[in-house]
Amino acid sequence: MSYSQFTLEQIKSEFGITLSEQIGFFSAIPERKYSQLLSETLEYNVPLALSINSEKSRSEMIVTPILIEIRKQLTNQISLFSGKDFNVDPERGLTGFCDFLISKSSEQLIIEAPIITLVEAKNDNIESGLAQCMAEMIAAQLFNQRHNQEINTIYGVITTGSIWKFMQLQETTITIDLNEYFLVNIGKIIGILINFLGSRD
Repeated sequence: MSYSQFTLEQIKSEFGITLSEQIGFFSAIPERKYSQLLSETLEYNVPLALSINSEKSRSEMIVTPILIEIRKQLTNQISLFSGKDFNVDPERGLTGFCDFLISKSSEQLIIEAPIITLVEAKNDNIESGLAQCMAEMIAAQLFNQRHNQEINTIYGVITTGSIWKFMQLQETTITIDLNEYFLVNIGKIIGILINFLGSRD
């Protein structure tokens, strides 16, 4: 079994997870300014990525430039991993590749202190990525516990590139923000992600 094979029912039953659905859970987080370079990059890339209409095009042309912008704003104090093997507990199915992992550590060669897992939605369907993202969040939580990383909150992101959805895991509760955040308001998306990484938890 791998992250992508989990269902919401399995997440709840196998890991004792409680799901909490909240409207606008992250909506109060303020927008964040971003560079002219990102603005110009997205202005050019987004129509192309949407016309190609593949997960790979959205990942490379939309998601990656946004994550690089965040890393720049945080003066390279975080690390980004894309398509990385993240085998935490194969016996429980917490194994496989993660689309993106973001770590609070600046160490780029190995994964340390993962705090955000980001999953690219399949078939342009946000809901399709929920269980996979939750499984990766649980794996990140377990990884941090085993490595004595005192990170109490793990965040999850599902995106089609143009639509973004956010979650958080604390202890055994995953809170899902029912709002969807759109690329037209990229400052909001960047603000939320930077807020996650600036958390003292």
